[in-house]
Formats: sequence, C-alpha cells, structure tokens
Amino acid sequence: MSNLSNQPLSPLDGRYQGAVAELGLHLSEAGLNRARINVEIEWLIHLANRNLLKNDAPLDLTEIERLRSVVTNFSDDDVAKLAATEAVTKHDVKAVEYFVRDKLAEIGRADLSELTHFACTSEDINNLSYAITVRDSIKQVWLPRAEKLVAKIAELSEQYRDVAMLSRTHGQPATPSTMGKELAVFVYRLRRQLARIENADYLGKFSGATGTFSAHVVAAPNVDWAKESKDFVESLGLTWNPLTTQIESHDWQAELYSAIALFNRILHNLCTDVWTYISLAFFKQIPQPGATGSSTMPHKINPIRFENAESNLELSNALLDSLSATLVTSRMQRDLTDSSSQRNIGVAIGHSLLAIDNATRGLGEIELNKSVLDADLSENWEVLGEAIQTVIRAEVAAGRSSISDPYQLLKELTRGKRIGHDELVTFVNGLDISDEAKDRLLALKPHNYTGIAAELAKTFI
Repeated sequence: MSNLSNQPLSPLDGRYQGAVAELGLHLSEAGLNRARINVEIEWLIHLANRNLLKNDAPLDLTEIERLRSVVTNFSDDDVAKLAATEAVTKHDVKAVEYFVRDKLAEIGRADLSELTHFACTSEDINNLSYAITVRDSIKQVWLPRAEKLVAKIAELSEQYRDVAMLSRTHGQPATPSTMGKELAVFVYRLRRQLARIENADYLGKFSGATGTFSAHVVAAPNVDWAKESKDFVESLGLTWNPLTTQIESHDWQAELYSAIALFNRILHNLCTDVWTYISLAFFKQIPQPGATGSSTMPHKINPIRFENAESNLELSNALLDSLSATLVTSRMQRDLTDSSSQRNIGVAIGHSLLAIDNATRGLGEIELNKSVLDADLSENWEVLGEAIQTVIRAEVAAGRSSISDPYQLLKELTRGKRIGHDELVTFVNGLDISDEAKDRLLALKPHNYTGIAAELAKTFI
C-alpha cells in the first residue's frame, strides 16, 4: 500500500489550493513567522535608534536595510531553519527570537542581541503579527476578490435593469419586479458590509506580561513606555490598544469576523436565489467546453458553482462564528484557547474566498432567458389585482367611487385563481371609477407593472 501520510488533509491545501493560494502568503504558519520576524526586527530598530536603554549604538541605514531584507526575502530555507530551531526550543516565538539574533550576528551587530525580544511576552509579538497578517490578507486578497464579485453582480444588474420578471413571495406569484432591481438589492447589501470590512480596526498591544509595562519600568524607569508602545504599534499601521491583560482582547477580530460572516450570509442568499432562478429557467447556464454535468445524464448542466459557494460559505461561517465567540474570552490575565483558535483564521477566510471565487465564476456562466420570463408574466395576470384594488381605494378616498370593500372585491376575483387579460378588461370596465383611472388600469399588464424598479436599480448602486 502506498504511503499517503504526506498528502494534504484540507481541500484548501489540495483540490482548491489554486483558488486560495494568495492567502498562504499571509495566513499560513510561514506567513505568521515572517510577520513575527518583522515585529521583532522593528522593535529592535525602535529600541536602538531611539536610544531608549542608553546603549548609544544605533543601527545605520545599511544595517536597517539588511535587517528588513530578512523579512522581504523570507524563504523556504528560513522556514526550515525556524522549524529546526523550534524542534529544540518547543516554543515558536523563542525560535523566532533566536533566528533574529543570528541575523544580527550576520550583519556584525551581535552587540544588540539583548535588545531582541526585549521586555516582550510572546503575546506582544503574536498579537501584532496576527493583526498584520489578517489585515494584509483582507486588504490585499479577500477584499479585491469580494469587490470583483460585487462588481460582477452590479454589471448584471445594469444589464437586466429593465427586464421585467414575475416575483415570488412565499414561492407564489407576486407583484412583478425587474431582474436588475432584484440583483441590485444584493449589490446594495453586500457593499454595506464591504464598507464595514474596509474600515475595520486592527488593534495591537505591546505592554508586557500582564499589560502593565512592569519589566519595562524596572529596566528603564525614565522612559515613557506607554508612549513608546503607542508609537511602535502605530508604526506598524495598527491601532494601539492601551488597556489589556497579557493578551490583546481580540474584540477587533470578533467584529471583523462577524462582518465577514454577514457578507457570507448575504452572498449565500444570492447563491440560493440564483440557483432557484436557474431551476425556474429564468437563467440559462452557458455550457463550458469539455465539462460534464452528470455521469449518467448527458443533457445536464448543474449549477455547481453556486452549490459549491453555498457549502463553503457555511463552512466559513461555522469557523468565523466560533472564532468570534471564542477569542473574546480569556481566563483572567491569560489562557491559551486563542492560540489554537487563531491558527484556523486562514481556513475560515479561505472557505469564504473559495466561495467568492465560485460565485464570481458562476455569474459569468449564466445568461437571462427572457422568453421564459415573458411567458411567466403572461400566465399570471392575477398579480394586477393589487394595482386594481389600490386604484379603487384611491378613487373612493377622492370621492370618485362608492365601492365599499375594494380588497374583498379583488380577493373574490383573483385569490387562488388564474385569470386572463380579457377577464380583467371586463372587470375593470364594469367598475364604478373614473374614466382616467380605468384607462390607467387598462394600460397595465404584468410586463409593465414594475413601478420604479429600473430607476431604483440605477440610482442606488
């Protein structure tokens, strides 16, 4: 039997790796370690070049550039070296510290070795590293893909803005809309969540073992350590959190993951709607060369992009909801529940990204079947009952009609029945309403009973 022990366990690292590979630059173990090295090096530079410990040994520009190149040139060999060190230290952050010390020696600045990881607890490094990697993965990978998806929905909304369709409320024929307006609803909803995600805060702490700067103050009592912490955290492009225990409280993560989860849920709703429109033949699927829909039924084109997206959105939200609930609680000043949980951030974001990819591709493989929409509207003249009874009410209110119960009148005519154009014409002509109102109703048909749907789609997205 062949040895399969080295095969990827997660489909994100196997079957779907191509769709989520960019996330690995940030949310993999290697991406986390690169961020840790970045934080350690920047703290070292901060300490040395502000002379906070009065060692009078600043790093010159060449030395700083060489140290920062360790981050930009982080390689597979570096990953292997860190792994070998961690196998001895049994501690991932300590392995990073030793790695940075070695790099200092390589540039001839071993005299600064004790500034490496100075006054830091592991969480000082980790919380900033997670904030950096999550921020960069969202801003550089997830958001551009999500924006591309929403742009595709907006494109279809514009294309189908004026195309009337019979609505379904409770699965039953209802007041017509346009396909463009219905898609515009999702554009509007998704963009609201994108705005929240784009404006998310990424907080960081840098205050020692219990958030009190105790070791800092003992080592250098004359330094304003709170100010130095704030300056350092903000220099990394993060928002400073001044009040924490040993760990940053992770509230920003819960807020962010909740916003992404809501985006996912709205996208899930879009996928189920488009799937349903496909099942009603409102949308035709465009055959893809070489693709097989069913292993036994050659005619089939299955809406697999939307089904795949649904599944991955659900998996993503299961993890995002768990992270949001778990990360905001830590027993007293520290426990390690967050450590294992945060290692799954990439998995949660990865399933969302995979769903976004599938939904985007799926929307590019459908086209509107206008003849089906027209036929559906033509078979459901009874939906004009709403318009007729509302016009009668307006006529009664204006003193132009004496009809006593317009709603009941139309209910008796239309409820649970199929009626046609001729029947409605006869009915309208027999009403006690003004000729002007009759003319408006006689001009109506399901195809033009869409209100300002097209204008709404144009104006608000």
